Amino acid sequence: MSTMTELSGGPELPQERRLVTAVPGPLSQELTARKQATVADGVGAVMPVFARRAGGGVLEDVDGNSFIDFGSGIAVTTVGNSAEAVVRRASRQLADFTHTCAMVTPYEPYVEVCEELARLTPGDHAKKSALFNSGAEAVENAVKIARLHTGRQAVVVLDHAYHGRTNLTMALTSKNMPYKQGFGPFAPEVYRVPVAYPYRWLTGPENCAEEAAAQAIDQITKQIGPENVAAVLVEPVLGEGGFIEPAKGFLPRLAEFAAEHGIVFVADEIQSGFCRTGQWFACEDEGLVPDLITTAKGIAGGLPLSAVTGRAEIMDSAHSGGLGGTYGGNPVACAAALGAIETMREQDLPAKARRIEEVMKPRLEKLAEQYDVVGDVRGRGAMLAIELVKPGGKEPNPEATAKLATTCHQNGLLLLTTGTYGNVARFLPPLVIGEDLLVEGIGVLEDALAAL
Repeated sequence: MSTMTELSGGPELPQERRLVTAVPGPLSQELTARKQATVADGVGAVMPVFARRAGGGVLEDVDGNSFIDFGSGIAVTTVGNSAEAVVRRASRQLADFTHTCAMVTPYEPYVEVCEELARLTPGDHAKKSALFNSGAEAVENAVKIARLHTGRQAVVVLDHAYHGRTNLTMALTSKNMPYKQGFGPFAPEVYRVPVAYPYRWLTGPENCAEEAAAQAIDQITKQIGPENVAAVLVEPVLGEGGFIEPAKGFLPRLAEFAAEHGIVFVADEIQSGFCRTGQWFACEDEGLVPDLITTAKGIAGGLPLSAVTGRAEIMDSAHSGGLGGTYGGNPVACAAALGAIETMREQDLPAKARRIEEVMKPRLEKLAEQYDVVGDVRGRGAMLAIELVKPGGKEPNPEATAKLATTCHQNGLLLLTTGTYGNVARFLPPLVIGEDLLVEGIGVLEDALAAL
């Protein structure tokens, strides 16, 4: 028997996988034709189906098909697509006012979100925040703040990093296609250093952290000069680069080096933050306390909101009027964020993320034993992945990865791919997903791998 989830303003949504047409169905095909006529081709879609309702652990399309959701809108709908507290608080704010601009007449929800961020982010130092709309905006502003604070220009990022699609964040991002191809020239004074990628480190995972850190620090020292570096920007778990967990010890060594040389250490937690990895923030796993932390995605239950939070003395480097934007910290998005944080606390979503790992990871590891196309299993909490390779080695296998995703889609499982080489299947279920759906979704994945 399927469970039900309440959707505000509509009937309950059955928590079940259900296929009533081929995928895509006729209504989705009609809408795709309309999209092709009026929406720029650059705006692609992972699945050629159009959503009608979503909540809990499922997404229902316009043809009545219901898909198990292993994508969460790319780690956004952590609390579900229509969490009660998010809908309640956002609806109340919507009725009061939609906008005044926080830089014209401020409002309490903006301050409340910043207070929550000061409480939740790592470290017990005095913190301040500034709110924006997207992850890329947050990263750009973190760089602006770090440059003002240090009086330096250079920014160091990691290989396989992803930080956004604006001009500066494209420069920070590693992968060319589709994010950077043809869009240059890019912003200057960006430098890339190795990341401790255990699966692909040439001398093996045992010495990966130490060797990668030594190489990164050597490059910064010889090629840039630490006295010229404003910020070292890292993802504690790399997202679009392939859900890479840097080998233990690598990030703490970079943070130590940054502190020694007055460099601002920035943690980009846009995809890994807000309970996704089984902790409120992924950098807590190694006790990292970043100088600045950027957040977005899971912060507001699906509404556009992002933040830069950090040491008060660094955040206050910017002059009045130097930070902001017309919609930054929109009151409805702030209210939604307060509802999302309320849900995370009341339902103990870090524990639910850890439980998802307990259920999923052993099954994924078993698949790696069964199929030599699965080269690596990695991740924490509800941020898990498998890397697909060509049998007999570690050559990336993007063709098999794409086929796996398509087969899953056709059988009722929404699955996303990722990775610099396009060969990683990632698993980002909502943290509120029912365990029965979780297990069923893994079964669909297992069948799809068997079909390969």
